[in-house]
Amino acid sequence: MRFGFHISISGGLSKVAERAAERNCQTVQIFSRNPRGWKYGPLSSEEAKVFQTALRRLDISPVVVHMPYLPNPASPDEALYRRSIDSLAEELRRADLLGAAFVVVHVGKHMGSPVEQALKKVAAGVNQALRKVETEVVLLLENTAGQGTEIGYSFSQIRDVFARLENPNRVGVCLDTAHVFEAGYNISSKEGLENTLQEFDQLLGFDRLCLLHLNDSKTPLGSHVDRHWHIGEGEIGQEAFRRIINHPKLQDLPGIMETPPGRAEDERNMQTVRSLVQS
Repeated sequence: MRFGFHISISGGLSKVAERAAERNCQTVQIFSRNPRGWKYGPLSSEEAKVFQTALRRLDISPVVVHMPYLPNPASPDEALYRRSIDSLAEELRRADLLGAAFVVVHVGKHMGSPVEQALKKVAAGVNQALRKVETEVVLLLENTAGQGTEIGYSFSQIRDVFARLENPNRVGVCLDTAHVFEAGYNISSKEGLENTLQEFDQLLGFDRLCLLHLNDSKTPLGSHVDRHWHIGEGEIGQEAFRRIINHPKLQDLPGIMETPPGRAEDERNMQTVRSLVQS
């Protein structure tokens, strides 16, 4: 497994490679723009080229781009929905320019609308975005904790989105360990992990699983409260992460940590996951 972190773009994309190297990253995830706003400046081809060259020199791959926080591809508000799908298409374009392999998007929030209707909107929005952008970048649907009105916390809901996709080969899954645990899948035990992966394979297929978000959980099993924590220090626990990292179905995937930020904390988390790898 190639390990990395979500890396801040504060100060510009040119800072990413240095920060990744300081943390001994083999893979990285970034926001391509301000994650808390709708406005963004154009991404120049020169800036993208410098970014790609710096990461390639460090043998850091794959590069993952995460969608900003505001878009909601399940929104019942038509204006917000259209804006969200336009934002998704733009993120695919920016990821392509940056040489990224994946764009990660949360499935969304139903905001009081019927869940089935919300899932249909997600699929329709993904179809629209992919029609707008010709790219080899793969869009990854990330499972959620089911906090508030979040959808996509069960594998069956994600399956229902895939069932309505025009080009399912352009879409995969990012599995977040904290979210799946908080949603009620007990990956902290050996039996629970096997049952979870078996259900994933039956409903979605391992061929769709492209990326792991390696996060421990500060909240208990089935809490539906999304709180990431340091690897091995939360409710999932270190032995569970040893099983996850070395599992034959998971060990060849990239693993991105989104643990609470801090240079010392990142170094500790990286040391922890590397110590769990069994040869």
